[in-house]
Amino acid sequence: MFEPVELSDIIESETEFIPLISSEDEEAMNEEETPQELPILAIRNTVLFPGVVLPITVGRDKSIKLVQDAYKGDRTIGVVSQKEQTTENPEFADLNNIGTVARIMRLLKMPDGSTTVIIQGKKRFEMLELITEEPYFRARVQEFAEIKPTKAPKKFEALVGSLKDLALQIIKQSPNIPSEAGFAIKNIESHSFLVNFISSNMNAEVSDKQKLLETADLRKRAEMVLQFLTKELQLLELKNDIQSKVKVDIDQQQREYFLHQQMKTIQEELGGNPQDELIAELAQRAKKKKWNEKTAKAFKKELERLERMNPQGADYSVQLNYVELLLELPWNEYSKDKFDLARAQRILDRDHYGLEKVKERIIEHLAVLKLKGDMKSPIICLYGPPGVGKTSLGKSVAEALGRKYARMSLGGLRDEAEIRGHRKTYIGALPGRIIQNLKKTGTSNPLFILDEIDKLGRDSHGDPSSAMLEVLDPEQNSTFYDNYVEMDYDLSKVMFIATANTLNTVHPALRDRMEIIEVNGYTVEEKIEIAKRHLLPKQVKENGLKPIQIKLAKPVLELITEEYTNESGVRGLEKKISKLVRHRAKQIAMQEEFTPNVSKEDVYRILGPSHAKDKYQDNDTAGVVTGLAWTPTGGDILFIETSLTKGKGKLTLTGNLGDVMKESAMIALEYLKSHSDTIGLEQEVFDKWNVHVHVPEGATPKDGPSAGITILTALASAFTQRKVKKFIAMTGEITLRGKVLPVGGIKEKILAAKRADIREIILSTKNEKDIKEINPKYIEGLTFHYVDEMIEVVQKALTDQKVEKALKVA
Repeated sequence: MFEPVELSDIIESETEFIPLISSEDEEAMNEEETPQELPILAIRNTVLFPGVVLPITVGRDKSIKLVQDAYKGDRTIGVVSQKEQTTENPEFADLNNIGTVARIMRLLKMPDGSTTVIIQGKKRFEMLELITEEPYFRARVQEFAEIKPTKAPKKFEALVGSLKDLALQIIKQSPNIPSEAGFAIKNIESHSFLVNFISSNMNAEVSDKQKLLETADLRKRAEMVLQFLTKELQLLELKNDIQSKVKVDIDQQQREYFLHQQMKTIQEELGGNPQDELIAELAQRAKKKKWNEKTAKAFKKELERLERMNPQGADYSVQLNYVELLLELPWNEYSKDKFDLARAQRILDRDHYGLEKVKERIIEHLAVLKLKGDMKSPIICLYGPPGVGKTSLGKSVAEALGRKYARMSLGGLRDEAEIRGHRKTYIGALPGRIIQNLKKTGTSNPLFILDEIDKLGRDSHGDPSSAMLEVLDPEQNSTFYDNYVEMDYDLSKVMFIATANTLNTVHPALRDRMEIIEVNGYTVEEKIEIAKRHLLPKQVKENGLKPIQIKLAKPVLELITEEYTNESGVRGLEKKISKLVRHRAKQIAMQEEFTPNVSKEDVYRILGPSHAKDKYQDNDTAGVVTGLAWTPTGGDILFIETSLTKGKGKLTLTGNLGDVMKESAMIALEYLKSHSDTIGLEQEVFDKWNVHVHVPEGATPKDGPSAGITILTALASAFTQRKVKKFIAMTGEITLRGKVLPVGGIKEKILAAKRADIREIILSTKNEKDIKEINPKYIEGLTFHYVDEMIEVVQKALTDQKVEKALKVA
């Protein structure tokens, strides 16, 4: 609002206080007569108001002459502002018509040679005509009277009060206005002088001040001043807000800079800059790395970039983490393989009972590695039911090879970045889990377990199965590219062992890159051995017992295995043994009496009633045949039930069957129709009876071709009402031509048959090779019938004996 007065120091040095005018002074000035003629002083940067004291520096010759003559005379002059401030030598027409009568209070010669005059406004006047131009303007004038407000005095008082408040706020918030100005505002009694004082000192254009001077109505002039002050206060508040924000930012930067400089000085006194020491340490570590020239060049470039960065910058920590990762990765660092094949065989046999194929493959790999000295590591995939030891086998192989062990669970993995990493420009970016595990193991040739590879998922973040193609391809993984590392990394020396419960969900291209080794389920005998050698000692140790405090004899283990578990693996068996061991721990803790040997009665008492197992059922009903099935958890038996009702030959299939199984039923029925004479039936029989085929446990989905010969036998038995041979089961696919084709999962199915007390099994001739691969002691007591034609199945499975009250179907 207020402009600084440049001559305040001069006035103070003269020790003369220029008082503010009172109401009496104002009345005295108003009573003074306005001269008819006045010398006119043109000013261009401001406007003089009545009652206001104003210092003016005069520089024009005319103006100097005027003030000197007036100062010698009555000191009364007329002060008028120019219409255009840029005009150097104004004509009379360039001046405004309304001006202020002024009295010269002091005439000062300045040290620089200029002349300054201090004047005080008296009252307004209006110029009528020019009298003379030389040596300065003289004009005929008349009084320009002020109009005092006569109506609503309280409203005018409130208006003046608002003017005072606004003016005081502006003085308070503006750093350029001295606090004395507020004192002056508070002590002005005259309303007219208050408006003039504020008008003269407020921060407004000369043209706006001239309009105020030309406004005779005091109320109207006060309202105009109030508008100007309101606008100025708003601009001042906005300006102060901006300045305070900028000041805070600058102060914070200056503070941080100052602190950093102090820290730097202290650190130099203590022995060096930590950043320089860190860079030097990283460079020293880099000299010990075994990386190639390309990697070394890339690292040097990244280290130089880190050195140029501000340690307080947001990207510094990201760059530092990246550089440290490059140093921590085991570039071309390999552990030495152990080629003691006998020792490796002992470790594998010690940790896992059975699994002969897998052990043989590992020993083969070691043998080739020993002879050749260097080879690309194989990609092995162990697939089989849960609980057979696929994952734990990896640890044994790592120990046998003398390699570091890393395990990566792929179950439910949906983000491709988990394999290949994120680009380091992202917030929170990390390398892929392959690189992370290599960093953890510290070697570039660990044994890497890829657990549950069949359970890889995919979503909008990419397809991890496709990302694994590069990892598991011996021809590609020597230049594996991680998005975070941004450099090729050699994975060709890593030995990958993948595990899966089924191969159906594994990506075909991924399956093609792996060497598939099937890990079959265990027989009862194998489970008992595993329980004695591994499960019981493990549980005894984990539950704080001593081996002498609990003993499980072979018959007890056999009881638990047969009556309390029904699985291919041994997880369920381990849980039951754990329950027995915990019960013994409770007895010891409560100081109860016990004998170390656990009896069968103890098993029934602790574990509760045994579960009903799928055992072979009698052959009293025609049309019910036992089949063998494969499931992801191992082998199982299922029953095919067939019933006939009078009708028109309709075939109904129930039991949650898949398309392939339904097709097998249709093929079996069509075969019987076309070979009805062979089994002693008339063709018309099939048109007079409806057939219903059902597979129990309808909540469980069932599919696959292996139940073909079972359905055929069930239909033949139902139509002929001939009994099925006792204790017999079968598995095999059928064709419309009458051929029996081989099926998979034979070992699991055979083990399931033994658990169900089956004695005879019908198979395709081409499955005989699968039987020969099974240890003979596991199939003792089983008789196998190998067939090529479907009619052979009927002949071997059905007896000549018919059920009581045989249905007359012909």
